[in-house]
Amino acid sequence: MCTVCGCGHGETTIGTGASDRPRASMHEHEHVAADGSVYRHSHGADGVRHDHHHHAAEALQLDRGPAGTEVPGMSQTRLLRIEEDILAKNDEIAAANRERFADLGVFVVNLVSSPGAGKTTLLVRTLTDLGGSVPAAVIEGDQQTDLDASRIRATGVPALQVNTGKGCHLDAQMVARAIGALGLRRNSLLLVENVGNLVCPAGFDLGEAHKAVVVSVTEGEDKPLKYPNMFAAAGLMLVTKIDLLPYLRFDVGRLVENALRINPDLDVLQLSATTGEGLAGWYAWLRSGLAACRAAAPAEPQPA
Repeated sequence: MCTVCGCGHGETTIGTGASDRPRASMHEHEHVAADGSVYRHSHGADGVRHDHHHHAAEALQLDRGPAGTEVPGMSQTRLLRIEEDILAKNDEIAAANRERFADLGVFVVNLVSSPGAGKTTLLVRTLTDLGGSVPAAVIEGDQQTDLDASRIRATGVPALQVNTGKGCHLDAQMVARAIGALGLRRNSLLLVENVGNLVCPAGFDLGEAHKAVVVSVTEGEDKPLKYPNMFAAAGLMLVTKIDLLPYLRFDVGRLVENALRINPDLDVLQLSATTGEGLAGWYAWLRSGLAACRAAAPAEPQPA
């Protein structure tokens, strides 16, 4: 009997020794230590330990429990309860935001991406090209500075900066406060640029009509597989910086294939904010969403 894993005799595997002769009744076990190291040992039929060595683990999986992650000193039950409480409150506020947007016929798009994917550049180009033909406003989310909001305001479109400090995402309460300060026009477009990361924003509903995940061709085709929650939550994937494709080893087809494996209903648009290629499709998508929101909004109350 192995005193470490508790396995019994009869669990036999056939291995080879240095002389390549079969060693009868030999079985081997691996045990993962807390630091991720793997300890391997083998036993013969007599239960005697024959060798022992360790190697670095190829992967340390921390997403196996019900909570999907681990926090030192906190149980899975506690983690689940905290997450449920936070998300329940956020969803309540998001529902109120969504009702407010619906009443005003406002089409809201939540842009999410890794840092540097080109969200702000795309917004600046979009608002410049639309040139006031579509009434719009922008909420900018960053941990610090108002650099991005300043770039948006330079187009003539109102923008409000939300600095989250140590926070890594916008939430529904932040958006509620922002629209209170920013003000919303009826039948308008609200573009929200979330804090740059593909993890936390996936779980927080802001009351938006769609999450649009932005992936540049300077990133990897495996982004959807590495960050599946974000791509599952999104309604649209924007593949940006396609003007750089001649200079990169990037397979757009593989990116799209990976994204559709995660979310078969995901719409995909390829574009360049530098050259303008593909922007017509993006603008048509925005106009279509806004038209649908306007059509569904209740009639504006007439003054008595």
